[in-house]
Amino acid sequence: MAFTIRQLQFFVAAAEQGSVTGAARALSISQSSVTEAIRALEDDLGVQLFERQPRGLLITHRGSLFLRHARQILSDVTNARHAFRDEQEQAGGRLALGVTSLVAGYVLSDILARLRRAYPRVELSVIEDSGEYLQHLLIGGELDAAVLLTSSVRDRMAMHVETMIVSPYRLWMPMGHPLAQEESIELSQLGQEPMIQLMVDEIEESMRALMAAMTVRPTISFRTRSVEAVRSLVATGAGLAILPSLVYRPWSLEGDRIEIRDVSGNLPSVQVGLAWRRGAPVSTPTRNFIKVAQSSLPMR
Repeated sequence: MAFTIRQLQFFVAAAEQGSVTGAARALSISQSSVTEAIRALEDDLGVQLFERQPRGLLITHRGSLFLRHARQILSDVTNARHAFRDEQEQAGGRLALGVTSLVAGYVLSDILARLRRAYPRVELSVIEDSGEYLQHLLIGGELDAAVLLTSSVRDRMAMHVETMIVSPYRLWMPMGHPLAQEESIELSQLGQEPMIQLMVDEIEESMRALMAAMTVRPTISFRTRSVEAVRSLVATGAGLAILPSLVYRPWSLEGDRIEIRDVSGNLPSVQVGLAWRRGAPVSTPTRNFIKVAQSSLPMR
């Protein structure tokens, strides 16, 4: 027995309206859809639910018995939907979040959009700051949770940390650059290239360590805290950049003027995820946020 909710809805409408035409009009669907649903339901149950008459449908005795069950099933489904909807609407409270600058522009927006749809009554406040300062606020209980670069979290004994995204570094270059002819670039090939350095979060530290290990150090032609500035500078040929793949946006204004390539070698990666205080009660809004973030940022 594998009848569907839709078949039950069509059957109940036909019983109440007394005709296929009336059911189709009430449900704003075609008459053939009602007819096919009733026929499939009768085949599934192995009973005749209606007698077809010139003036419409006459429900049979077995049809009447089944009608009570169908109405109860539809009522239970409606009540279940309302219960979950009411739970979401009533799930209010306050939520204080922290986010680092890189994550704010490229990860957080989707999480917050999903959170607002699922829990519209939550009163939300967000602060953007360095990972180190956010960790200080988390331990002090001033923040409920943070979305940050988890590889920068120092005190793992004081915080739960869950990495959700691992983003490798890639080389950005303008369209038509000679290195664009290669699928993968060696770090040694960048020794004579002007480089643009992004100075946010731990990316600055990672890039300094990477360039210090190169036998021929490239020239840093521009330092900036803006990903958009890096994008524009690379697109106009001012230099190359090594950035995590999560900030690459091919549909951006300069996206069609930039090419990216893998960089061979032992490069670090950017790890993005959640952090919240260990050993403290987790509020309902915080649990809901963690659940939404986990569904928004599937681990990869």
